[in-house]
Amino acid sequence: MVSAAKIKSIDFFRKTPRDLTEASLSGAGISVVAAIIMIFLFGMELHSYLTISTSTAIIVDKSSIEDTVRVDFNMSFPFLSCEFASVDVSDVLGTNRLNITKTVRKYSINRHFHSNGHEYETGPVTYAIKHDEIVDETYGEGSVALNSHNFDRITHDHPIVIVNFFAPWCHWSTLLKPSWEKMAKVMRQRYNPEHDGRIIVGSVDCTQEADLCKNHHIQGYPSIRIYRKGTDVRDDLSRGIHIHETYYGDRDTDTLVSKFDNMVSSIGVDFVKHSPVRTEYYTRVKPAPPQEGCRIEGFVWVKKVPGNLIVSATSASHSFDASLMNMSHVVSTFSFGSTITPLMMNDMKRLGPYLGEGHNRLNGRAYITSPEDRANVTIEHYLQVVKTEVLGLSHQLIENYEYTAHTSMIHANTIPAAKFHLQFSPMQVLITENAKPFSHFITNLCAIIGGVFTVAGILDSILYNTCKLAKKVELGKNY
Repeated sequence: MVSAAKIKSIDFFRKTPRDLTEASLSGAGISVVAAIIMIFLFGMELHSYLTISTSTAIIVDKSSIEDTVRVDFNMSFPFLSCEFASVDVSDVLGTNRLNITKTVRKYSINRHFHSNGHEYETGPVTYAIKHDEIVDETYGEGSVALNSHNFDRITHDHPIVIVNFFAPWCHWSTLLKPSWEKMAKVMRQRYNPEHDGRIIVGSVDCTQEADLCKNHHIQGYPSIRIYRKGTDVRDDLSRGIHIHETYYGDRDTDTLVSKFDNMVSSIGVDFVKHSPVRTEYYTRVKPAPPQEGCRIEGFVWVKKVPGNLIVSATSASHSFDASLMNMSHVVSTFSFGSTITPLMMNDMKRLGPYLGEGHNRLNGRAYITSPEDRANVTIEHYLQVVKTEVLGLSHQLIENYEYTAHTSMIHANTIPAAKFHLQFSPMQVLITENAKPFSHFITNLCAIIGGVFTVAGILDSILYNTCKLAKKVELGKNY
């Protein structure tokens, strides 16, 4: 059995009897100073332990070219009608998606960016519009020529007024004119304005009646509008313009006659002067935009290759006057990446300073062309996108995309557009959060205590021996 004496022999910290030690004022002072230093260094080390450090590295983006990135946007075009506003996506790999509607919403706004709060329905159909195959050059003029002087009177006096807003130079207007005039003559014969008057077929030459067409938000030719008596409510947002509908169907004579004849068939002759016409929606007849502008919001998915996101006026059966198109816009939001989850949001509050503000570079920016330069102006944004990955302490990988943006305005003879050229960088930024291990904290704490204690002991020994030597010298001189 091991004796207590043998166990005591391995004591690293042998004790000196208290009677053999001597206290001094210098030792007490050094002890107080050492204790203060220990407390201060302990606080500094504790702060360092609780502080999370980050490391930043530039690495190659290993994403596949098939990987997609979500692009969220909210843009307002005060002079582009929702009727023709289209969001298109294309890239160098051959992707070409036109008039995306599944994830994009449109709201009519006026030039002051005020909306009526209602979402605009999906625009024109994209199938091939049918016209008369044989053009009869003897069709004559069957429609009523409308202008700014007689438009309001005629639309107020008749239950249904069908109006063709056209431009003589427009290819589609030229194709429509024969069938339109023949249909107008048929409607006049069946519903003579002098005896019946349930329907009036009119035409407006927008090159001659530019203000009238502008007030009714006509941006594509031809635009077939349907005005119904009793729905001509004037509101502030639509600037006193009739609430009406747009016809997007086939344009051959038989289809037009059948479509408009069905509209009139439900209206009795006695109904004309006594009651308003009830609003009904027929196939390929949709509400026309009540205001001239459009707010476009939503998201699209793009591949991480050079590509384009384009907002423009598009239609397979309308023509546009490029000199009258204005693509001025205000970007409320434009960002890349997936939505932030609640868990990621908690990390974002802490990691915000490391992510920077480059993920919303275009937010709140306005790109308005001056009145003298806005004709035929395409606004192009060149975006260089860099991926940033942040690996937090929760091991939640946060993906963030930052980008730089440069904008230019180009005059061209083509239809103006707002183009966002997307260029994804092959490199990415990796930010990693690093927490100090507890063992490192304990080691440094022991080093602080032991080091300060040792240094204080050395200083105390030097000071004590120096004072003792000085006393001996002084005693020697006295003798």
